[in-house]
Amino acid sequence: MNSVLERLTEAVARLEKCPEFISLIPEVRTNIVYARTDARTPADVAAVDGRITVVNNLPRAAGPIRFGASDHLARLVIELRKFDSRIRSALNFRYNEKIHRTVNEWVKLNGLMLGLIDRTNEPPELIGRDRMSVGWKVQELLKNTNGVVPDIAYETRGWGKEPLFLLIGADPIIIVERVIQIAQLYARLTK
Repeated sequence: MNSVLERLTEAVARLEKCPEFISLIPEVRTNIVYARTDARTPADVAAVDGRITVVNNLPRAAGPIRFGASDHLARLVIELRKFDSRIRSALNFRYNEKIHRTVNEWVKLNGLMLGLIDRTNEPPELIGRDRMSVGWKVQELLKNTNGVVPDIAYETRGWGKEPLFLLIGADPIIIVERVIQIAQLYARLTK
C-alpha cells in the first residue's frame, strides 16, 4: 500500500515542477489516480484530495494524497481494469481544439493510440445522473478502439460536462511524464 502512495507522491511532485501544465488544467481541476493491484472500489485507489489546481502560476496539489480521494476517475480505472488488468492510473486534463491538435501531433510522434468518448451518444437515462455514466463511457471508448484500452482518450462535451482528455496507463510517473511532454509541446506550438 505504501508503494502506491509513494509512487503517486513522486508523480505529483514531478507534475508540480512543470509550469507549462497550468494551461492544461480544466475548470473541474486535474486529478491523477493510482490503484492497488487488487482494486475493487474507489477506497482502493489513491488520488489527490481536492485535486490539482494552480497556485503562484504552478500546478499544486490542493491536499494530501490518500486512498479514496477520487470517485469518478477511480471508478473509471476500476472499470477499465476489467478489460486490461495492467491499467492502474489515469489523469484528466483540459480539452479544446488547440490542445486536441497538439495531442494528435504528440500521439503520432509517439506511436500511441487516441480514443474517443462521444457524449452525444450517451443514453438519455444516464444524462445528468451522478455515478451512472462510467460503465457506459468505458463501453463507448472501447467501441471506438476495437476493444483496446487506448493510451489517451478525449471525452466530448455532454450535458453539464466539461470536455476532457484522459491519459490512461499502468504507472502514474509514466502518465505524468507524458502529460508534461504534451504541456511542453503545447507551449511551444502556441507561442
